[in-house]
Formats: sequence, C-alpha cells, structure tokens
Amino acid sequence: MAIDDLFRPLTVGSLTVSNRFAMAPMTRQASPGGIPGADVAEYYRRRAAGGVGLIITEGVRLPDPTSGYPSSIPTLAGDDVLAGWSRVLDAVHREGGTVAAQLWHQGAQREDADGVVPVSPSGVDGLGQPRGRALETDELPRIAELFAESARTAREVGFDAVELHGAHGYLLDEFLWERTNLRTDGYGGSLAARTRFPAEVVAAVRAAVGPDYPIVFRFSQWKGTDYAASIADDPTQLQDLLTPLAEAGVDVFHPSTRRHYVPAFPDHDGELSLAGWTRKVTGLPVIAVGSVGLETQFRSEKQGQVIQPASVDRLVEQFDGGEFDIVAIGRALLADPAWVNRLRDGELDGFAGYNPEVALAKLA
Repeated sequence: MAIDDLFRPLTVGSLTVSNRFAMAPMTRQASPGGIPGADVAEYYRRRAAGGVGLIITEGVRLPDPTSGYPSSIPTLAGDDVLAGWSRVLDAVHREGGTVAAQLWHQGAQREDADGVVPVSPSGVDGLGQPRGRALETDELPRIAELFAESARTAREVGFDAVELHGAHGYLLDEFLWERTNLRTDGYGGSLAARTRFPAEVVAAVRAAVGPDYPIVFRFSQWKGTDYAASIADDPTQLQDLLTPLAEAGVDVFHPSTRRHYVPAFPDHDGELSLAGWTRKVTGLPVIAVGSVGLETQFRSEKQGQVIQPASVDRLVEQFDGGEFDIVAIGRALLADPAWVNRLRDGELDGFAGYNPEVALAKLA
C-alpha cells in the first residue's frame, strides 16, 4: 500500500506532479554551445515516458562566463537555446511529466581551461587551496540577479519550477561551508552570516518569478572534495541554516545524500535521514535522494564494477514515516529509463544490474 502512495500526485504552488518520483539532476555536457538538441529532448522524454513525475535538469549555467565550464553545459540565454529547451519541455509535457531547471554557478570548482578566472566567496577551493579570486562585496547583487534572470527566463519558456544548486561545494554551498567561506564582510563567520547570500539569491529569484512559482533549493553536507564534510553538525544548526532560506522563498528542499537511508544525526536519532530532519525542522516538502534502488552508494563504484539493484523496502518505510515527499532517482534511471513504471508494475526483479561506465557512455 505504501508503494501505491508513492504514485499519488503532489501539488506545490503552481506545480502538480503526477507521482512522487523525480529524476535527479545529472550533468551530461551534451549541449554544444549551450544549446540542448533533439537528443537532449529524447533523453528526458524517455524518463518521463518511463514514469518520472518531475524531471530536474542537469545543471544550467547562468549567463555569465564565470558561472560554468565547458560550453557544452546548457544555458538559458539566446533564441537558439530557448528553442531547444522548448523542444525538451514539449517532449516531457506530452508524456505527462513536469520539469524543473536547475540553476548552477560552479564557483571555485569551475575549470579555468578557457582562461576565465573562477570566482568564489574567498578564492579557495574545497581543499582550502587558493583558486581563482574572491568576490567583492559589491559583486554579490549582480550574481543574485543572474540567478533571478535565469529563473524568470525558465518560467517564461515553460519550465514548471526552478532548483537552485546550493550543494556539493559549488558557489552557493561555498558560502554555507566554513572551509570555503573565510569572509569578514558580513557574509562570513557565523552560520547566520554564511547563509545570508544564499538567502539573498532565493529572495531575488522569488521576486522574479512571483509568489506561486515553485523554488527548490538543493543542499548537501558532503562535497566533491570531502564526503565527510558538514555544514550543520546537529538539528539545531540545520534549522538555523534552512530557516532563512525558507523565509526568503524556498518551497521545497532537496538535501543531497550519497545514501538516502543513513541517519543524519545519529546522536539525536538513530534512524532519521537528512531528508527526514529537513522536513522536521522546516515543515516544507522535501526531496530525498541517494543510491535509491542500488546497492552501492554514489561515487563508490570501482572501474568495471556492475552495480546490483537493491530493495526499496527502506525507502518505502521512510516515505511511510513522513521523511520525504518526493524521491529523486539518478543512476538507476540512467540504466533503465522505465525504472519507475517497472517499480509500479512489480517488474524490477528483471533488472540485471548497472555498469556505470557503460551507462555514462551511452546516456541514452
């Protein structure tokens, strides 16, 4: 019965999702010149046809050279780009799916192979090493406006929601994390000060898209450079971190974890996940994610290893316990675009496994 409940619709503001399954955002670098082509439309269409209620796109670069590299990552600026996204949206909507554009500034993690200097809160990367340059205080409003402009464009072209990428050591997360935020200008130091700029970005986006258009905020403890990193060491800090973002206009939080079932703060609760704690301290809808339907946690595959499917029993228990409202699926959907429909129909026993190298090479 709980699995059946995962196929009930959910409404958040102007967005109604047909079920509780999302496609997790996964960078593809498959849009030459930033323009999503027919292959991109087909890639997302297949997942919507396979039962996914909400597609969260790969990261979309803001319209500024410092925001991302390479150019094959899609953008949201230019007639050709918007025409490409219109084809994507039409394809997904015809299958009954909805789409959120993930807006992304890479911060210090941006490669500088094209000569563009990366910018970040303090000019250091996730290892604490100098990289690029620190943003001046008077540059911050312009970056917030870039997020707002992209969100406004996303709404106008037909996206059903936007997600702000504030996870994994990218720009917004670099403000939240003590290791990458060494500022002394009111945007660094205390947790409240480190949350200030991400909250200003959310407020700018909210002003640009209006009151009912859904804003999702993705955050994480872990970083690409440090799986054990933490921006909140206990539930109180988590509440202090997320409350300003919620007050600024976030509708849905998307706490990214490598394993959806791991307790976030075991000293306070031996079972409650980061998604569960997020829902508990904010009262807002939450998207859970992390190795759903697979035995091996994200980014622990060995070369040539075939990842075997795993039971979704724990996921169902978490949903039944009210820990999340939507679950995002990543690698399993790369391997099997119809994973959601096969779960609904009780056919996942036929899934033979997943070779990440093969799936990533095809990205079909």
